[in-house]
Amino acid sequence: MNILYLTFYFKPDLCAGSFRNTPLVEELSALLSADDHIHVVTTQPNRYQTFQVAAPPHEQRGNLTIDRVTVPLHASGLTDQIRSFAAYYRAALRLTRNKQYDVVVASSSRLFTAFLGAYLARRRQLPLFLDIRDIFRETILEMLKKPMIRLGLNPLLYLVERFTFGYARHINLVSEGFRTYFSPYSQATYSFFTNGIDDEFLDTPVSTPKHRAGPRTLLYAGNIGEGQGLHKIIPQAARQLGSGYRFVIVGDGGAKAKLLAAIDQAQVTNVEVRKPVDRTELRQLYQQADYLFLHLNDLKALEKVLPSKLFEYASTDKPIVAGVAGYAGRFLTQYVDNCLLFTPGDADGLVRQLRQMPVTNASRAAFVATFQRKTIVQQMARQILQTANGRPTAEPVPVTPLPV
Repeated sequence: MNILYLTFYFKPDLCAGSFRNTPLVEELSALLSADDHIHVVTTQPNRYQTFQVAAPPHEQRGNLTIDRVTVPLHASGLTDQIRSFAAYYRAALRLTRNKQYDVVVASSSRLFTAFLGAYLARRRQLPLFLDIRDIFRETILEMLKKPMIRLGLNPLLYLVERFTFGYARHINLVSEGFRTYFSPYSQATYSFFTNGIDDEFLDTPVSTPKHRAGPRTLLYAGNIGEGQGLHKIIPQAARQLGSGYRFVIVGDGGAKAKLLAAIDQAQVTNVEVRKPVDRTELRQLYQQADYLFLHLNDLKALEKVLPSKLFEYASTDKPIVAGVAGYAGRFLTQYVDNCLLFTPGDADGLVRQLRQMPVTNASRAAFVATFQRKTIVQQMARQILQTANGRPTAEPVPVTPLPV
């Protein structure tokens, strides 16, 4: 069997797409024989401009080949993303030319990689397995401020979706909140394999009580984009909380400039913004924090998502402070203990609840046992092979049986 695997992000890049696809490919490689082959077409690490690492452009490991394409640097803006994807698209066509495959797998959060997978699968009349990590059209249209751009972009993206999703044999949705959106594409079977907890976070040590002499620290580690909307909540909350609390933000992204401008405008000194770090250092930062902070922008489209970051947070015993709504809120309520939920963008509500919330560490052993990445990728890899062999499951396979 020859598998073409498309993912824009792969190890050693630092992002949810890399953390998801790398162990999945490794699991597929382990399940296949030496006579089988997986061809991964991905990019050189490019998620953050402030975190650059070297990776071989071509790598061969047993039955696994990895080709990494150099793409233009981007700041997560729409124009930058289009330029980067165009370079990836052209290189993928070149790298796959005259090669024979039995199935195409594409993991996508911004629709572009899924479209590429559909194009290559349609051209070769191959089964297509899609792993959808976000609903791009709905999210981008809500974020765009100019009505004329939305008016022109909406029908184009709709046609891209029909072309892409309408051909897939099987579609995995990272959140069950996406289920209704995909109901028109009844030709596909579905599964709901979420993100999970990576091995690096399974042995997180138990926290020791901290001396309360200094301010309480709220740590956010991850992407600083429009989807997180940190500029709408952190400066305002920091001003109200005062010197007894401080925010530490570790990451980078397209909305970082907005966050820094909002911090300056609020004239707060209890917010620190740092560059991205590797996962070893990140574990240490989790141990040092009092609270782990998560926030999604107050957009209707984001009420369907399930942020990958919450799995990492919930592997610790730290209290989680989360400004989320919709499916993510219901997920946290059912599965994650010791969690403070507030309405996205509501700084007053965050401050009021936080002042009443004690710093209490509590193990989440049941959550860790259920949502280990290793268990999830094992099931997902088997689903890919079933799809490739023409035997997709007849019914959805929910990893999180939670009402949407």
